[in-house]
Amino acid sequence: MLYNFFAWLDKAFDFPGAGMFQYISFRMGLATILSLIFSMIIGKYIIRFLQKKQIGESIRDLGLAGQMEKKGTPTMGGIIILSSILISVLLFNKLDNIYILLMIFTTVWLGLLGFIDDYIKVFKKNKQGMSSKMKLMGQSILGLVVALVLFFHPQVVIKDKCDTVSYVQTESVFQVENSSAKGVNAYECVEASKSTKTTIPFVKNNEFDYAVLLKWIGKDYQKWAWLIYIPVIIFIIVAVSNGANLTDGLDGLAISTTAIIGATLGVLAYVSGNTIFADYLNIMYIPDTGELMIFTGALIGACLGFYWWNCYPAQIFMGDTGSLALGGIIAVFAVIIRKELLIPILCGIFLVQSISVLLQVSYFKYTKKKYGEGKRLFLMAPIHHHYQKKGWHEAKIVQRFFIIGIMLAVFTVITLKIR
Repeated sequence: MLYNFFAWLDKAFDFPGAGMFQYISFRMGLATILSLIFSMIIGKYIIRFLQKKQIGESIRDLGLAGQMEKKGTPTMGGIIILSSILISVLLFNKLDNIYILLMIFTTVWLGLLGFIDDYIKVFKKNKQGMSSKMKLMGQSILGLVVALVLFFHPQVVIKDKCDTVSYVQTESVFQVENSSAKGVNAYECVEASKSTKTTIPFVKNNEFDYAVLLKWIGKDYQKWAWLIYIPVIIFIIVAVSNGANLTDGLDGLAISTTAIIGATLGVLAYVSGNTIFADYLNIMYIPDTGELMIFTGALIGACLGFYWWNCYPAQIFMGDTGSLALGGIIAVFAVIIRKELLIPILCGIFLVQSISVLLQVSYFKYTKKKYGEGKRLFLMAPIHHHYQKKGWHEAKIVQRFFIIGIMLAVFTVITLKIR
């Protein structure tokens, strides 16, 4: 909203400073600061309100150190995170951008889904919350909407570089060296096109096209690429959303991990939406994704502001209102900038948490069926509880997972040049 307002001021009255809103970096900075301050301020009042209404976490005794001390701690704090994100995005983003509209829809949809789950747990006194089938259905509907929009919407396109020319870096852009197209930007000699290409690490050109899996159909195989694309996108969104949900088990763990992942996705969005960096890194250029930087700023600011209240010892928990939404935001963001196949690396902590639960349950069922008594691979799953059982303090676990998250983020970025 403010973007259009200041654009009008700049055009109509040449208002001093109004032109700053044309710069993505300026709006990203404002979004980060606003969401950070807003989440810190509103967090204080929401905590008081939740305490007054006795909306606190009910704890099931699992024998973990310090666990029962958390009983009664306010939950549903995801409201703080999501409201901070949405306010900053609505103020500073260009709202005619299809990618921003998708991110807003994702935030609201999964926020409502998580809120309903928390409401059932807190007010209906049902610790199980929403049934897993209903939760899966809600996540799948989001995945279907996102996949359909990205596959069919005319604004969702990519640009490949010219294949028959070589480039030399100048002061401002990479220019074509041959005489017939001298001075043309590396991506101006080709039209934007619909594509199901995505980024994949460790292979030539770092690109993979989902449509290739249907090449056996015949020459029109690309028309049927949605048969592969849509199920893959749904699976990614469901998996990452649930992975973030499982990670939210220690004070500050999920929110600090999300902040790292969000910052990394912001970097990837910037290089993918900038012709200079896309050319330099030899990656696909995705027009209009630069606006996602503002969303990234809002996400990082909201995470840091919430971390103020959620770090050990936590004064509030995000609940499913926050964790389901944050996981979905990460997944949809990665899909939009075509970096979803980097998620196993970037979201490695989420992945390990999910795998630890899957292995624990599978092994327990297998041993119970074979030997009549179930056995466990870990002392407890998700794996962060395994380390708690081994006597590690939860603050120490969070700090070490934080360090691992930074390492995974750095490695994710450098995969763009490892091929």
